[in-house]
Amino acid sequence: MIVTFDSKTLIKELNNLTNYSIGFLEGVDAAKEIFIDNFGKSVIESLKNFIDTNARVNPESLHHVYEWYQTGSPEARLFDIEYTVVGKNTLTFNYTFSQSLSYSQNSSQPFYDKANIMENGIPVTIRPKAKSVITFNDNGEQVFTKKPVIISRPGGDAVQGGFERILKSFFESYFTQSYIMISGIKEHFNNPEPYKRNLKSGIKQGGKSLGFRTGFEWTAKGGKIE
Repeated sequence: MIVTFDSKTLIKELNNLTNYSIGFLEGVDAAKEIFIDNFGKSVIESLKNFIDTNARVNPESLHHVYEWYQTGSPEARLFDIEYTVVGKNTLTFNYTFSQSLSYSQNSSQPFYDKANIMENGIPVTIRPKAKSVITFNDNGEQVFTKKPVIISRPGGDAVQGGFERILKSFFESYFTQSYIMISGIKEHFNNPEPYKRNLKSGIKQGGKSLGFRTGFEWTAKGGKIE
């Protein structure tokens, strides 16, 4: 018995497969920055929504990072969150507070540095203007005084550190237990379907460029929440 086969075709297809796979890996590597950017933005959006939801449920500890009487409203946030890339693969998230533009019912002007002062439990001293008095409601009793008033816990007992606690809750619990699954990122990278879908064409056509495009698009898409 004599068995013959076209070795040239086989070798060509093996070379094409190698080139397609190399192109795919190069595309994955080239798209890392786009993936990290998309991933960072997706995490920030999810984190902001997480804070809003918890603020509506527990306003006592988070009302200070929103405009007065609008706790949990995305349009009334007094915080912003950004990310930076450390090294090649590490994301760090940082927040800043902005100034309040609204008035409380006991004030005629915005509370300067409201979010920061309440978050850090910084005591506030209110002094009356010359020849005037301070008036405020204390447990249902209207108080009038010419002396400075010291508020040791502006915002209430539960507000100090409330924003830091919700950030910790997100990254230590929600992020690992829910976000990774909900976002579809884990499922996406466990199923390189585009590689399989274009494999036949890559083998037949010697497609390093096809592999590169496939890997690039697949990786870049992985950082987005559908």
